[in-house]
Amino acid sequence: MKNYLLGFLLLFFLIGCSSMVNMTSANMDQLELGMSKDQVTTILGKGYTIAEKRMAGEVVIEVLSYRDFYEDDEFYMFLFEDNQLKRWYRELLPNYEKVK
Repeated sequence: MKNYLLGFLLLFFLIGCSSMVNMTSANMDQLELGMSKDQVTTILGKGYTIAEKRMAGEVVIEVLSYRDFYEDDEFYMFLFEDNQLKRWYRELLPNYEKVK
């Protein structure tokens, strides 16, 4: 029984690791404007959320958000127009001080 539980936990851990975000300098250096969404997600991983998706005239605009888990307060936003990377930028969560 313990072997099954250990195997299950190991499998769960490996599945979780496969969807982790790869926000390293080496991976970020590979990104280029004009890349497709598939190219970007192949480099950075599938651990993104769709922050925005809309039409602007005939152009499909989609913004993917990746959270940098090394720095919990950082998000990287990737803006695609018609499946081509147009820009990316970093957003920081506000840092609120606790009032005593």
